[in-house]
Amino acid sequence: MVTEQYKQIVQDIHKESIIIDSHFDLLFDVAAQRKRGRKRVIETDHLPSFHEGGWDIIVSSIYLDDEDLPEMALHKALDQVSCLYAEIEESPDKIMLCKNIQDMMQAKKRKKIGIMLSFEGVEPLGGDVSLLRVFYELGVRMIGLTWSRRNAAGDGCAFDFAERQMTGGLSEFGHAVLEEAEKLGMIMDVTHINDQGFSDIIRASHQPVIASHSNTRVIANTPRNLTDEQLREIAASGGVAGINAVSKIASKPAEAATIDILVDHIEHMVSIVGIDHIGIGLDLCDMFHKYAEKHTTFDIFRNHGALKELTQVLLKRGFEKKEIMKIYGENMLRVYQNVLS
Repeated sequence: MVTEQYKQIVQDIHKESIIIDSHFDLLFDVAAQRKRGRKRVIETDHLPSFHEGGWDIIVSSIYLDDEDLPEMALHKALDQVSCLYAEIEESPDKIMLCKNIQDMMQAKKRKKIGIMLSFEGVEPLGGDVSLLRVFYELGVRMIGLTWSRRNAAGDGCAFDFAERQMTGGLSEFGHAVLEEAEKLGMIMDVTHINDQGFSDIIRASHQPVIASHSNTRVIANTPRNLTDEQLREIAASGGVAGINAVSKIASKPAEAATIDILVDHIEHMVSIVGIDHIGIGLDLCDMFHKYAEKHTTFDIFRNHGALKELTQVLLKRGFEKKEIMKIYGENMLRVYQNVLS
């Protein structure tokens, strides 16, 4: 039986925290819907669940389909950014672009959803590192060098060890992008990179590194997740690993994925690196099923509005209020404070 006091603790956590989803392919959906003639897509389709879950900051990736590569990569990426700017103009009292920690604090204060941009693969740069400054000026503040495929920066990772493994590390271009990103004040994200590329990034970085939406291989053994040693290296950099709520990333077999398994990931990761290095990067993908002929995964949460269900399970497992607040946003904010300029 859930007591009123228990309910109040849940409400307090969601009211007092700055809650950050460090990875959501929001603009892929927004761009597709706007192409069909719609406007205010974020306000209509996404804002209700953001508010229900108590979210403050959404990191929206720039993600591209294979069919857009390589010729249309730059065009499609700029189109997604343009769509975000149009959405902000249409809903200025509800959403805002966040480029730094001050913007995030303003979004929280003004009760707006703050949106920060990230690369999920640097295909839009082609082979021209100078384009990174253009995207920086537009608001991109986080960089995953690869998605789970090869590009000019390096190799990604497979989703299963039974698949063909991509084993190459960073290219010279990948190293150049990393160096330029650090000069600009952008956060490196090792999600979707393979193990060699992960090691290359850790060795070359001079600032905190994050894995925005990856779990632990101990619970779900997929190349998309992190080994204990990789978790330790992220923590040693001052970085954070964000928990992923997609079934095949959370569980083997995928159909067994539940919120309890997600908390198993959190508990194990905390046991390895401590509470200060765990965050949230839900990577919710169910909404994209409408664009695919078939799909084999599902989201553990019905949408962003279901976050309180995770809060309840965390409390039942013995996590304290202050620990949950760290996972939900404070840890990622620390990285943003240290890196973003």
